[in-house]
Amino acid sequence: MHNNRLTTEFFYQLFALIMSLIIVHTLYISVVRPNAQAVLEQQLAKQAAGEAFIPQRSVFVVMRDYEQESCFVLMLWAMAIMGYKARRTFNEYTLMREQLIPVAEGTSILPEDSRDYTRPLQALPLQQQHYLLPRTLQSALQRFATTGSIQDAANTVREHCQTQADRLDAELSIVRYICWAIPSIGFIGTVRGIGDALGQAYRAVEGDIGGVTVSLGVAFNSTFVALVISIVIMFMVHQLQLLQERLVLDSQQYCDTHLMRHLRVH
Repeated sequence: MHNNRLTTEFFYQLFALIMSLIIVHTLYISVVRPNAQAVLEQQLAKQAAGEAFIPQRSVFVVMRDYEQESCFVLMLWAMAIMGYKARRTFNEYTLMREQLIPVAEGTSILPEDSRDYTRPLQALPLQQQHYLLPRTLQSALQRFATTGSIQDAANTVREHCQTQADRLDAELSIVRYICWAIPSIGFIGTVRGIGDALGQAYRAVEGDIGGVTVSLGVAFNSTFVALVISIVIMFMVHQLQLLQERLVLDSQQYCDTHLMRHLRVH
C-alpha cells in the first residue's frame, strides 16, 4: 500500500508539472507577452515622437521574460504538491473526531483484550488503515498484547509518531528544492540582463540607451518576480509544516487519551 501511494504521488506530481507548464505558457503567449509588447511599442512611439512622458511600470512588462515564466511554472507546481499533501493531512485529521477504540470511561484494557480492540481498526477502509493514527493505535495494542508492558506500548506510540514526522519532513524535499530554484532562476535572469546590457554599452556611448535600458529591466524584473514568488511559497511551506507537525502531536495525544490511560496489567 505504501508503494502504491508513492507511485500515485509520483504520477500526480508529474501530471501537476505538465499542467503547470501548459497553463502558464498558454497565459504567456495569449495574454502576457502580447500586452507587454503593446506597452513597449507605445512607449517607443512616444519616445520617437519626442513627447515628454514618464514610462509607467506595467505588470505585463515585468512578467514577460522567460525567467519569470519559469518561476510561475514552479510556483504552480509547488502549490499543487502542497495542496495534495495538505488534503491528505486534513483527511487524517477527520479520524480524530471518531472513537476508533470503543473504550468506555473507567474500562481497563488487559493484554489479552488487545486483539478485540484492534478489530475496529482493521475494519476501517484500507486507505484509512494506513493513516498515522490507526497504524499507531494498532501497533501499540499489538506490542501490549505481546509484551504485556505499558512502557513498551508507550514507546511504540512515540516511535511511530517520530518516524512519521521524519517521513513528512523528507517528503517536502521536492518543495524545498523548488523554493531554492525559484530565486536561482531569478538570479539567472539578472545575470543574463546585465550581460546583454554590457554587450550594448557601445550603443549607450553613442547616445542610444534604449537597448541597455531594456536589458537592465530584464535583470531587475526577473529578480523582483522571483523574490516575491519565493516569499509566497515559503509562507505556504511553513503553514504546511505546521499542519503536519500538529497532526503528529495531536495523534500522539489522542493515543495517550484514548488508549494509554486505559492499559492495565495484572
